[in-house]
Amino acid sequence: MQTMLSIIKSRPFNPLFRFISLLPTATTTPHSFSTSPSKTPLQNQFETWINHLKPGFTPSDVHRALQAQSDPDLSLDIFRWTAQQRNYTHTHLTYLTVIKQLIAGRRYRQAETLIHEVIAGACDPSVELYNAVIRFCCGRKFLFSLAFDVYKKMLRSEDSKPTLETYSLLFNSLLRRFNKLNVCYVYLHSVRSMTKQMKANGVIPDTFVLNMIIKAYSKCLELDEAIKVFRDMGLYGCEPNAYSYGYIAKGLCEKGRVNQGFKFFVEMRDKGFVPSASTYVIIVCSLAMNRRFEDAIEVLFDMLENSKSPDHLTYKTVLEGLCREGRADGAFDLLDECRKRDVNMNEKMYKALLRELHYICREGE
Repeated sequence: MQTMLSIIKSRPFNPLFRFISLLPTATTTPHSFSTSPSKTPLQNQFETWINHLKPGFTPSDVHRALQAQSDPDLSLDIFRWTAQQRNYTHTHLTYLTVIKQLIAGRRYRQAETLIHEVIAGACDPSVELYNAVIRFCCGRKFLFSLAFDVYKKMLRSEDSKPTLETYSLLFNSLLRRFNKLNVCYVYLHSVRSMTKQMKANGVIPDTFVLNMIIKAYSKCLELDEAIKVFRDMGLYGCEPNAYSYGYIAKGLCEKGRVNQGFKFFVEMRDKGFVPSASTYVIIVCSLAMNRRFEDAIEVLFDMLENSKSPDHLTYKTVLEGLCREGRADGAFDLLDECRKRDVNMNEKMYKALLRELHYICREGE
C-alpha cells in the first residue's frame, strides 16, 4: 500500500499553487496574514504586497504594485491573486505590465499563456498591449501565426487599429522568412495584403517599411513592383537610402536585367551611398558574367576602397572571365593588384586563385 508521502511525491508540482496556503479564506481578509518566521522571503514579499492592496483596490493600484516588483514570478502571483478577487477585473495596463516583466525574466511560457488570454478578450483592447504582444510573437519562431491573430483582432477593433509600429514588426517578421525563392512567393501574398490594409487604414509608411516592401518584391524578382514602390517613396515624404537602391540593384541583376541594375548602382554611388558587401558581389559577378570586365573591375576596386572584401567566388568569376577572353596577363596583374589592396586576402586565398588561373590558362592553350 502506498504511503501518503509517496502519493504526494508522485504528483507533478504546479507552480501556480505555490502560494495557495497564503490566499485568504472565507473567514480571513487580505490583512490577516501571519508573518511566520518559517516562511520564505518570497512568501513574505507576497504577503507584504497583498497587504498593501487596500480593500476595493483598483487596476491602477495593481499596476503600481506590479511595477514595483523585480521578480517576475512574484508579479505573476500578485496578478493571479488579484484576478480572483470579487468585483475586480484586470485591464490592458496590468496585462501589459506583467507580460513585459515575464518576457524580461524569460518566463516565456507564462507570457504566452497571458497572451492567449488577451486574444480571447480577457481585457480591454489597447494598441500598446497589442504591439507588445506582436513584438514578442514575432521574435518566437512558433508564435509567428499568433502575431497575425493579434493583427486581425486589431483590424476588427474600433479603437485599437494597427499603427506604423504594428506594420513594421509584421513586415520585418515576414521578411526574415524570405530565405528561399519558393518560400518568398508564399509570403509575398501577405506582404501585398498588408500593404493594401496599411493604406486603407490611413497609416503612412516610413522609409524602413517601404524598404521592407521593396525587399520583398525584389527577393521574389517582382522588380517592376519594387521599382514602383521605390518611385513612390517621395509621395510619403521618404527618401531612398542605400538599402532602397541595394535591394533593387541586386534584384535586377539576379533577374538578368544587369544594365538596369548597374544604373541603379551608379545612381546610388553618385548620391554617396555605400552598398552592402552582398550588393557589391552581385554587381561585380553580374557584370563579369556579361563580359563587362572594365565595369566589373571598377566596382571591385570601389568595393575594396570602402573596406569591403570580395569572397573567393567573386574574385574567381572576374579572373576566370578575363582568362577565357584571352586576357590572361590582365588577370594575373589584377590578382596582384587586388592582393595589395585587399587586407583580408590571405596567402591561402591568393595561392588558390593563382592555381586556378594557371589551370584555366593551360586549358585555353
